[in-house]
Amino acid sequence: MGERLRVLVADDESALRALIKTNLQFEGFDTLTASNGEEALQVIRDEQPDIVLLDIMMPIMDGLTVLTELAREEHRRTRVILVTAKTSTESQLQGWELGCDDYLTKPFDLDVLIERIRTVVERSQAENQERRRAAIENLRLSS
Repeated sequence: MGERLRVLVADDESALRALIKTNLQFEGFDTLTASNGEEALQVIRDEQPDIVLLDIMMPIMDGLTVLTELAREEHRRTRVILVTAKTSTESQLQGWELGCDDYLTKPFDLDVLIERIRTVVERSQAENQERRRAAIENLRLSS
């Protein structure tokens, strides 16, 4: 990857935000942060990061609402990895249906997170859409 990827870390847990930011910077990513969904949406609009690590359970505006708002703004497709403690099939299905590109549950391994970021960014939009469709179908079959 030639130029540095810009990653937004949107999570209301300040310690986790700082941990992820530090590790991403160590790996060569430019990082931005947001502590709630409303702030995340504003940073996405203003800074246009390459990828967003988005918690679902946040104050003011939750991550699923952020995804819904992003879906309405068709001018730019923002890649989103939901990083959340919510493990239910329903939450995963909602995330995929609203357009997330990947879903990672807490707690997670930082090396896995970094690899997921690189994978999502390297996949084409068509590949991400196909992965989303497959995830939705698999979740529906398993529930």
